Amino acid sequence: MKKEIVINSSSKETRIAITEDGKVVELFYESSDLKRNVGDIYLGKIARVLPGIRAAFINLGFPQDAFLHFSDIETSPDDYKSLLGDDSDVDEEDDDDEIISSPKIPTEKNPAAATLEKGKDILVQITKEPVGAKGLRVTAKVSIPGRYLVLIPFSNKIGISRKIYNYKEKRRLRFLIRKNIPGGFGVIIRTVAAGQDENLILEDLNRLINIWNDIELKMKSVKAPALLYKDVSTTYSVIRDLFRDDVTKVIVDSKKIYRDIRNYLEETSPESVDKLELYEGKVPIFDTYYSIDKQIEESLQKKIMLKNSTGYIVIETTEAMTVIDVNSGKYAKSKDQEQNSLKINIEAAKEIARQARLRDIGGIIVVDFIDLYEEPSRRKLLEEIKKEFKKDRAKTSFSQMSEFGIIQITRQRVRQNIIQRISTKCPMCNGTGRVQSQMNFLMELERWLQRYKSTPNSFMLRLKVNPLIKHYLTSGFINRILKLCLKFRIFIKLETDNDLALDEFRFYEFKFKHDITEEYS
Repeated sequence: MKKEIVINSSSKETRIAITEDGKVVELFYESSDLKRNVGDIYLGKIARVLPGIRAAFINLGFPQDAFLHFSDIETSPDDYKSLLGDDSDVDEEDDDDEIISSPKIPTEKNPAAATLEKGKDILVQITKEPVGAKGLRVTAKVSIPGRYLVLIPFSNKIGISRKIYNYKEKRRLRFLIRKNIPGGFGVIIRTVAAGQDENLILEDLNRLINIWNDIELKMKSVKAPALLYKDVSTTYSVIRDLFRDDVTKVIVDSKKIYRDIRNYLEETSPESVDKLELYEGKVPIFDTYYSIDKQIEESLQKKIMLKNSTGYIVIETTEAMTVIDVNSGKYAKSKDQEQNSLKINIEAAKEIARQARLRDIGGIIVVDFIDLYEEPSRRKLLEEIKKEFKKDRAKTSFSQMSEFGIIQITRQRVRQNIIQRISTKCPMCNGTGRVQSQMNFLMELERWLQRYKSTPNSFMLRLKVNPLIKHYLTSGFINRILKLCLKFRIFIKLETDNDLALDEFRFYEFKFKHDITEEYS
């Protein structure tokens, strides 16, 4: 499989596309409005502790407090006195997982959670961006990622990526880290460290320790809430985390980003410098390479056609979950129905896995496949969808296919999906996808005025509507708004408001400009 990273930079935003065999599978955006904050470390202040939901809310200086679950607490706020010079006692333990995590401990048995008090300072790291009405999610298990290692303060664990399969290499890396790491630190050895020179790995370790030392110093001098450590930008996090041996090329159209990435690679991965290429063509890079812009436009539609069959998928996103419907398109003959359905379902499974990565769909994904009646066909489809999702870095789990052809997938959510990031709620329909008919809108106005006139009130009002609705209400010799005035014996001054949706209206008292819409709705 040919895997490439294509970076397009303009004055206002940077876009990074990950392609596999010419197909866009992941997409990242960065701009002044979409700054990455996952990985940032803050000294926060505990705003609320809610034992009922086993969580606390932490003030980080954002409009909305961050969410900290008790299972994401490894040390108590009192233990951060170690930053002021006290020793920290942590038992040493090896772990071969890519990510080291502690078991979820009930609140009453978790001494760290029991010490949480409103107003106390606590060191936390952002793990998830805000999604919808949900704010940031944070953890007290702080870690600092590097090119080859992830440094874990307050720990003595040495973890090694499961993707390093060579036993001798595991022993070499573990021995190297154990011999050189200071006490009170744990480390995860990343996949890309396999086969690397010892000096490069130790340089990475020293750099991470220096970063932590700077955090310690800053923590002593600032007042919560305060940012202690800003993780790298989206562009450099992609290079740091995704530029591995399986990537054949990185193409950049910005000289500045090219120089910065080249300098970074020369320090951390000299053997990878030759894979970096500067694009200097006149045609936009996302048009030149695999028609990336066209792929993005097609892939982010609600309805996506499958290339090798008559089928298509429809993706609908709700607040709680994403629902995907697989359709066969043209009718297939009954004798070929099972095989034809399986073929379309398998192609759909590949596209769904790609869409999940491309759109960064998180949470619950419910897929309604075309019905399969034979058990071997159902098993084969489930195997195929699991196989496709193995390419995904996010954690996923799958249910068995139900008798109605439904498979439920849960996918780790870290950031807003791409649709939410690059689009905004439609001002005309308020995000519903449908607007009220003009006739129904007129009837709503009548019902409001009828309720208003049922009690003694002023006979003069101001009405604000969308400009398109104003045209509808004022068209004709005896227009619709005049008819309402005559019917209810009231004077209505009609005004426009571009911020109102097509099915919204606001009534105000004529003199005092007081909004009275909700009082009679």
